[in-house]
Amino acid sequence: MSLKVPARMATLSELKELFRNANAVCFDVDSTVITEEGIDELAKICGVGNAVAEMTRRAMGGSLTFKAALTERLALIRPSRQQVEALINNHPPKLTKGIKELVHRLHERNVEVFLISGGFRCIVENVARRLNIPLTNVFANRLKFYFNGEYAGFDESQLTAESGGKGKVIGLLKEKFGFRKLVMIGDGATDMEACPPADGFIGFGGNAVRQQVREKATWYITDFDELLRELDHDNYKMIQNNIYF
Repeated sequence: MSLKVPARMATLSELKELFRNANAVCFDVDSTVITEEGIDELAKICGVGNAVAEMTRRAMGGSLTFKAALTERLALIRPSRQQVEALINNHPPKLTKGIKELVHRLHERNVEVFLISGGFRCIVENVARRLNIPLTNVFANRLKFYFNGEYAGFDESQLTAESGGKGKVIGLLKEKFGFRKLVMIGDGATDMEACPPADGFIGFGGNAVRQQVREKATWYITDFDELLRELDHDNYKMIQNNIYF
């Protein structure tokens, strides 16, 4: 009986072909689609930036589950609704160079684009609107507030609040929509671990380099222009073959 080779074992040329023919592309958000880590920026607004940045570094070391690390950091930040709104209005997330054009190009090719983040939906929705990504294609954690706007916790039922949550979201997307060529793009280990069920993974190091991802990803890029060039190359080949219309 032949064994199916996991998508993460694909060669570079196979991954490039998969990306060119993808019917869905999922992006991580923090340090991928945007240049910063949203939780660290929120912590700065709330006056606990240094402490939370250190906790984020520890969390990335894998000593805590994702949910435990998120709970610990939010217990220190305790952001109010007003502080979240101040972050979005006064310091909106900075889009990574090339991402807007890349998403536009994917949409032109009728590729479904999703944002899957361990960050906060209220921030990620701002990013989605600027990239013309439907809010139904956003998967992220939800902050909860009391009627007076004070912090009341976060929705622990969201898949993105769990360890391995991104992979679970991708599994559901494939089951619901029947995607056979789905690519995950991100900077972190949690993004790489989502393949499988993603059919391919592209590591991104344009904002932050995660050593584990750089060493293990078959295709590792540091700017989105490389992906745009790949799509341009594909268009050129289609024109050469007289099937571009």
